[in-house]
Formats: sequence, C-alpha cells, structure tokens
Amino acid sequence: MAAFGDVLEWTKHQVTSRVPKADLDQRDADYIREQLPGLWLLASLYFRADVKGLDRIPKDGPVLLVGNHSGGNLPPDTFVFTLAFCSYFGVERPFYQLAHNLVVSMPGLGSLRKFGTVAANHDNAVLALKSNGALLVYPGGDYEVFRPSWKRHEVDFGGRKGYVKLAREAGVPIVPIASVGGQEAALFLDRGQWLAKLLRVDKMARLKSVPILLAPPWGLAVSDMVPRLPLPTKISIEVQEPIAVDDVQAGDDDAINDRVLASLQSAVDRMAARRRFPILG
Repeated sequence: MAAFGDVLEWTKHQVTSRVPKADLDQRDADYIREQLPGLWLLASLYFRADVKGLDRIPKDGPVLLVGNHSGGNLPPDTFVFTLAFCSYFGVERPFYQLAHNLVVSMPGLGSLRKFGTVAANHDNAVLALKSNGALLVYPGGDYEVFRPSWKRHEVDFGGRKGYVKLAREAGVPIVPIASVGGQEAALFLDRGQWLAKLLRVDKMARLKSVPILLAPPWGLAVSDMVPRLPLPTKISIEVQEPIAVDDVQAGDDDAINDRVLASLQSAVDRMAARRRFPILG
C-alpha cells in the first residue's frame, strides 16, 4: 500500500507541476482583436449565438461573473460568452475565465491563455480581481458540466459556494450569467463520479468526474479528454441583474448563494420554455 501511495503522490505531482502559473500578462489584447471577427462569425453561424443583457454588467472595474455551466470539456457557453463580452466591452478591458487545471495545461490549448483563461483556484481568482478585471467563474465545475443531458436545465453547483467568499473579500458585485443549449452539444449519459474514484483520478488530477457520453465522431466515449466535434446546438445566454454582496449580512454566504442560484434557475427556466427543440433551439 505504501508503494501505491508513493506512485499516487508522484502522479499527482506530475499533473500539478504541468499546470501553468497564472500570468495575467499572457492575455493578449492584440491576439483577441485579430481572432475575434472570425471566431464570432463561427459562433454566430454554428451555435447561432444569442447573448442578451450585457449592459447589466458594470461598465468598468472588477466584477465577478457567475454562470451555470454546460457542454463538457468543450463548453460552447464559455466560448460564446467570452466572444460576446470582448465584442461588447472591447478587447482592452481585462477579462479572465477560470478553467480546470487539465484544460489550461492541455497541449494545443495555449490560445486559451491568450484569451485570459487561468487555472481555477482562489489565488488566481483574487489576482484577476485585484487587477481590476472582470472574472468569469463556474462554481459547478465538472460536477455540473457533466450532468446527464436530461438534467440540462437544472442549475446545480454541487454545494460549492466559495465564490461568495471571493466576492466578499474582493468587495465586488456578483453578476449571474444564465445559459441554455450547451448540454445539448453531446449526449451526456453519466457524470462518472464512481469511475473517477475507481481510477483514482479524483486524487491524482483533482478530477471528480469521468463522464460517459455519446458524441461525434467517436460515438460512445468514456471521459471527455479526447477532442470531439460539438453538435451545432443553439447557445442562448442572458445576463442577470447584479447582486451586491454587502446588501446581505456579513457571513451569510448561504443567503447570497441562494439568490444567485434562484436568479440563474429562473432565467434558465424562462429561456428553456422558449426553446422548442433540442439542438435546434
């Protein structure tokens, strides 16, 4: 058992050591400016991107954007919202997104860091907000993003509410970002939390889910680490009214978390009711 434990610790070290340190200077406004027209055209045609309510986000200064999350390791909601934010506010406004360690360290995805993507941890989040940036977080993480497709319209952070403490510490408002459509980019069958424990990747790579899904071109797939083609699902996103954390008694994180969840779920229900068909929207 001791030998196995040593192997486990060695593997964990190898994974974490490959995660790039957060360097906000890796965000490249010139690169975003060059890529934005083509990528926004792609998002508009392939995902029929529909983003509303961007005027509800404060025009400047640090802000915590908190969204429900869908689409696995290739989340079209993040792709669409990032492009919409940069188009609306301009590429010069600092904007960052938190992502799982494995996403930011994957070969071939270095361009994400040029768009402002950094590894999801508290220190990186604080750094982004202290730099006067807007920060997009998905508290549900892999728990929410790999939920079965028949639960696609459920907002579920899995009990995670560390983002509230982050907003309090930074003294910034929380703006809920509601989206629908992303969980139709593939057919997600099971979160695979049991499989993550069986394979010990929950210990080695902080990966709590090894999902089982159906997606082109592979058909049935176990895990979402192999590149796949997302289905051309319509992505609809709606920004909600800001929530000021100082409006609620200090220390009552549950009250703020409940308000954020209620805001998101209400918006998701409203948008889902307008959606006639899966994928087609």
